[in-house]
Amino acid sequence: MDRAVQRGRVAGVVGGLTKKGAATRERIVAGAASLLRERGVDEVSLDDIRGATATSKSQLFHYFPDGRAQLLLAVAQYEAQEVLLDQQPQLDALGPPGSWAAWRDVVVDRYERQGTRCPMSALTRRLAPSHPEVGPVVAILLTTWQQKIEDGLRRAGVGEPRTKAMIILAALQGGVALLLATGDSTALRVALDQALDGLI
Repeated sequence: MDRAVQRGRVAGVVGGLTKKGAATRERIVAGAASLLRERGVDEVSLDDIRGATATSKSQLFHYFPDGRAQLLLAVAQYEAQEVLLDQQPQLDALGPPGSWAAWRDVVVDRYERQGTRCPMSALTRRLAPSHPEVGPVVAILLTTWQQKIEDGLRRAGVGEPRTKAMIILAALQGGVALLLATGDSTALRVALDQALDGLI
């Protein structure tokens, strides 16, 4: 399935936009996300985003009338969706023998490639003090992630799947935090393997 279609299913329809308008908005957000990943949140201006996405000033403010903060929030939502989409199809296939090791490998590879620069963390740190709406973006991401792990555990016949899913996600997040701080993925690998003991 096309990644843009998958993302649309995660995000839902942006109210009041035509199909073409939604595609234009998506193009701006995706281009901004790419630029922010490359340079960092504080190094990118609206003019940089306009240039990279071939967007006029009027177009940009049509889709993001409140300016940079509104666009950054949209990028945070986009990055949250990317976290889950990057784990597909392995995340939705959790359950059978072999599926947990395959998912673990995808997760570790994603974060090793990302290294110490996490666009999602940078965006939420930047927006959180003055934009409380960023909190639910993170909460929805983590809740959805945990639910998908929990669904896999149920398919695998694991007892207390909700508790086990919390343990797995906490191990993953702790390992990612250490990777971001040190650049070393060893803790992520060890923590995930321990949390997935009996499944892989």
